[in-house]
This record gives sequence, C-alpha cells and structure tokens, in this order.
Amino acid sequence: MKVLLVIDMQNDFIDGALGTEEAVKIVPRAAEKIKAFDGKIWATRDTHEENYLDTQEGKNLPVRHCIRGTKGWEICPEIQGLLKEEPIDKAAFGSMEAGRILKEYHERTEAIESVTLLGLCTDICVISNAMIVKASLPEVPVIVDASCCAGVTPESHRRALDAMKACQIMVVGE
Repeated sequence: MKVLLVIDMQNDFIDGALGTEEAVKIVPRAAEKIKAFDGKIWATRDTHEENYLDTQEGKNLPVRHCIRGTKGWEICPEIQGLLKEEPIDKAAFGSMEAGRILKEYHERTEAIESVTLLGLCTDICVISNAMIVKASLPEVPVIVDASCCAGVTPESHRRALDAMKACQIMVVGE
C-alpha cells in the first residue's frame, strides 16, 4: 500500500503569517495530487500554543503562527475537505508521532510500499519529516513531490531538495 503524507498545508504557511506566493501556487496541485492518490493519506498540522514566543522555536523565529484554534492553524479549506483522518498535531518541525504511526502501520496492519510527501515548507518541515520517515522505515522508498512543495524562499526550497536527494530520498516533479 502507498502512503501520502501531507505536511502542514495550513493557512499561516499559505497566505497568512508565513505565507508566500509559491505556497499559494502549490495548493491546487496538492489538492489534485490528494484527489488522485490511491492509498492511505495522513496529514500533519504545525501546532503551537499561546506561549509560542517563549519557546526555542519562537525565540529563533519570532513570528506567531499556527496557534491552536486560530484560522492560521487550520488546514486550508481546499485540502481539509479532502482529508478523511484528523491531522497529526506536531509542536516541532518533524513529527516523531507520524514516524511511529507509519512504522506501526507497516509492521502491524499492512506493508507500506512507499511514502510520498508534499506540503510546506520544503526547507523546514518537509525535509524534517522526510528524514523521520526515512529513519522509521529505512527500506521503504521515500518520495517528495517538489511540484507540490514550497520553501521559505525558492533558493531554500532547492537546497532542501538537493539535501534530501543526498539522503536517498527520491525527488519527483521538479
């Protein structure tokens, strides 16, 4: 069985506090990929609390975003309407919980043939989660669809794709 992992397709990363033109552009492609995907789909949701600015991340990136319960925290409507399962909330760039869920599913329910990732931001959360998936399921191909990802900048998006390739993560859709 194939898995699609949709990373942080939230309003704050698209057209909110940390939004970019590139992120806005990938939403329709990501929605089409989700609609056409034949397999299991999980999603992650960046989740911060009111004390965000007091956290390690908040001190390094002092832009309030994805605060639980706000519009910015919500998965964008075009994507949310396609998801059948509640997103996996994560307080850090990478989700150890997503890695655990995938490994457990693979070992106890059904063998996973591949895991494809798409979403935001390529250079922060997509790469972090791709590495966690690779470490959790080292013999399962991990794929990133670059056409359905956007980085903080086009340059950092490109660097992240190159870094993932060096770690034997297949990058498609360039």
